[in-house]
Amino acid sequence: MAVRIRLNRVGAKKQPTYRFVVTESRNARNGRSLDTIGHYNPRTDPIEIKVDEEKAHAWMKRGALPSETVERLFRRVGVLPAKAE
Repeated sequence: MAVRIRLNRVGAKKQPTYRFVVTESRNARNGRSLDTIGHYNPRTDPIEIKVDEEKAHAWMKRGALPSETVERLFRRVGVLPAKAE
């Protein structure tokens, strides 16, 4: 079973905030998750991104793959190294 790190939408209508969750790839976006490792609020200035780096690295060592958006956000906060171009 493929395990992914992706965003789970929470918050009111037109006021989204997101959680970084570890889940099986076949589960729905807001379906059951294995673990919550942080949150992301794009509505604040500056944008708020909080990640438990130890949990994120532990899940990635076990084979969890971040989605493209999560990978971009992890690079922004330094959880993953910057991409070489």
